[in-house]
Amino acid sequence: MSKQDLSGKVAVVTGASRGAGKGIAVALGSHGATVYVTGRTVNEGDADLPGTVAHTAELVTAAGGQGIAAVCDHADDGQVADLFDRVRSEQGGLDILVNNATFLHDQLIEPGPFWEKPLDMTRVFDVGIRSGYVASWYAAPLLVARGGGLVVFTSSFGARCYMHGPAYGAQKVSVDKFAADMAVDFKPHNVATASIWMGMLQTDRTRRVMAREPEKYAGFWEIAETPEFTGHIISALYNDPKRAERSGQTVVGAELAQEYGITEADGRVPPSHREMLGAPVQAHPAVVQ
Repeated sequence: MSKQDLSGKVAVVTGASRGAGKGIAVALGSHGATVYVTGRTVNEGDADLPGTVAHTAELVTAAGGQGIAAVCDHADDGQVADLFDRVRSEQGGLDILVNNATFLHDQLIEPGPFWEKPLDMTRVFDVGIRSGYVASWYAAPLLVARGGGLVVFTSSFGARCYMHGPAYGAQKVSVDKFAADMAVDFKPHNVATASIWMGMLQTDRTRRVMAREPEKYAGFWEIAETPEFTGHIISALYNDPKRAERSGQTVVGAELAQEYGITEADGRVPPSHREMLGAPVQAHPAVVQ
């Protein structure tokens, strides 16, 4: 995997106490970025899975970047405003925003129709959809001030196929459309956007799910992506001379990684699930003001 230099660049990764956000933040740090790590978990044990914003920030620094813990509840617009005020004050601008924060209900993957699941499954519309819009709204002036930048939404094949029910699917479709439409507004300012479909991830949450039904998930861990994988893709995309031409697209992360020559640390090439789960749908080029 080629080194993609992010020295002197500033990134915000939302929802990075653990999981995908944690891995993305650490990977950006390995390329030299200063990374603001956001999340709600301050103390180990506050959540039912391991991870805190401070620990992720420490890992970012250990990887070669500068990790900055930023406790933030993305359901609270005031806290989000304070976050980006802090970035402006301390850094003067922003180069990369990764909208990863989302609400994952404990019963998300339970079988059954949506009406038999708790109504608060819809909290993903607040932290998952609205939160990505709000963070982008506050980040936009900082990105524009830099004269270029990148906004990424983490998404999945659930935008195309039935996956975990309609609430989850609606969230993924929404962020894909955010990437497409924000690209139009950002284009005059040389800020690019992308929505990246991740595959199954090697996270503590996934490990817990697989432990409950090992037969069902046999062989999945071996082909799953590490959380850092998407971070390396984001770094390469930011450094791509054709970044502006790609703006607004929804992409399969594993496919973009192959194009950039990115592999896992052990040399493994995670597969695309396009044939099994569907392909991204790109927005029509028409612009109606």
